[in-house]
Amino acid sequence: MATQRKITSDGDAAKDLVPSEKQKQLLQENSGHFSMIKMLHLADLITELNGFCGVMSIFASMRYCLGDPSDHGNLWAALALMPFGLFFDFMDGKVARWRKKSSLMGQELDSLADLISFGVAPAVSAFALGLRTPVDHLFLTFFVLCGLTRLARFNITVANVPKDATGKSKYFEGTPIPTSLSIAALMAYWVGKGWTLDNVPLGTWGAGQVWEFHPVVGLFMLSGICMTSKSIHIPKP
Repeated sequence: MATQRKITSDGDAAKDLVPSEKQKQLLQENSGHFSMIKMLHLADLITELNGFCGVMSIFASMRYCLGDPSDHGNLWAALALMPFGLFFDFMDGKVARWRKKSSLMGQELDSLADLISFGVAPAVSAFALGLRTPVDHLFLTFFVLCGLTRLARFNITVANVPKDATGKSKYFEGTPIPTSLSIAALMAYWVGKGWTLDNVPLGTWGAGQVWEFHPVVGLFMLSGICMTSKSIHIPKP
């Protein structure tokens, strides 16, 4: 890469910079409270909507916990918001390729939004649904941390994954974190059947013991293990 001319003042020599370096310089400028927001591309704003869906899902689960257990409206909302997050997660890449504009922060934003929408939000919904024992919490935390680890690994190894003719990675290493939506869909089925709180499928093992837990929480543990696997390669669509 050609040596870039040193920036000595705000915006000076920006035209000499490659896009990523230009954005890095603009983000470092002290030009107002919202200068960082102004530097985001359209695809980045769509990624933010993914994160928005995840946060709103978490709040909906919390509202269910504080309300009438027989009213599943907020729990339905929590589960329904996650697929909308997936829609925005899919669209941000489409928009970036359509506009032929990539963002320096795009990859980081994408991973952080995915962690909220497909890691934390499903775990919080599971808690709201009835997986509330201390051991359940450990398994759900394991799942979220696996998602965090998988996304961090992706960010630092994506350059080493084989690419196709367009420069797109040929496969995911480990299951992508949005696959947790399969568990969310299963939880939605349980809600539809009224299988929540004391009626969670397979019940509780070790009731009254320190190791009391719900066996269905093992689905989250299995999902976490698959996300961090190095031997599982999922072809990218």
